[in-house]
Amino acid sequence: MRAVEIQEYGGPEVLRVVEAEVPVPGPGQVSIDVAYTGVNFADLKARAEGYRVPALPFVPGLEVSGRVRALGAGVTGLAVGQEVAALTQGGAYADVVVADAVTVFPLPSGVDLRTGATLPTVLPTAYALIHTVGRLQPGETVLVQGAAGGVGTVLGQLASAAGAGAVHGVVSSAAKAEYAREHGYDEVFVTSSTTPSASFAKEVREATDGRGVDLALDPVGGETLRASLDSLAPFGRLVSFGNASGAQPWQVGQPDLYPLALSVSGFSILTLAQTAPTELRALTERAFRTVVDGVVSLPVTAEFALPDAAEAHRLMGTRTSTGKLLLRTHGADGATDLA
Repeated sequence: MRAVEIQEYGGPEVLRVVEAEVPVPGPGQVSIDVAYTGVNFADLKARAEGYRVPALPFVPGLEVSGRVRALGAGVTGLAVGQEVAALTQGGAYADVVVADAVTVFPLPSGVDLRTGATLPTVLPTAYALIHTVGRLQPGETVLVQGAAGGVGTVLGQLASAAGAGAVHGVVSSAAKAEYAREHGYDEVFVTSSTTPSASFAKEVREATDGRGVDLALDPVGGETLRASLDSLAPFGRLVSFGNASGAQPWQVGQPDLYPLALSVSGFSILTLAQTAPTELRALTERAFRTVVDGVVSLPVTAEFALPDAAEAHRLMGTRTSTGKLLLRTHGADGATDLA
């Protein structure tokens, strides 16, 4: 089978197409003939700096859709040939991938394989940030960093559907701002290379008559996280769900929290998959229902053949992309002719 692997860290050019053995599922695992693979910023960090890479060579990729190829010992509730979406710990840039059965989800009726590939990381993450961790209440205001990205696109829709009083977003260009407004955002602030990313805090205060927001959601870290904290209203809540800036681990203490009785929490779907997979499964099933019910949709804005994974990385690396990027394999047309 084909796989796209990293043999050294670097730019998109280090992604190499290789021939690999078809993986066999172990106990509690499932192998999947991949139809589509979601491209995530974590994949770029893995390629460039070894984020969550146990050893080289390494095949990146955290989410797929496809058809069950084989079941490992002890797996129940799934069947060979069944259409599924899955969260993986890597290895998804390939024609076949192995995943733990607890993170393999039958696709709901009416959800096709292309749509299914957009769901495993983005949708449960966004659902958790709004409902489970963020605990948004009707009438509360929300601030989202990266409002035009995959998670940001879903966050705007979920917050609006949950009855948010106002949904504010932060993006890096006017084009992204227009996109975000089409997906649930009431007001969008634009930062650029000449406008420090942390400058949005003043704009948020002005937009909320000095009060600030009730819930801030930050995947960036560093100065942006500190500015998100500064954007909170009394009793406000900040949820960190990434560190795209690559800044040193942040610390928040009593001097930051006591004056306005603020709260800070965190969420990582990849970590939760390892530490609490049963809870993640329940969360994911609730999140998937929002797609079936028409509450949210995540546009696929670019699609690449598996051997063109480097082009997908180049596009995402420009920070100009919106929505979701996918890789397409042979399995997208139903073919399962691998040895």
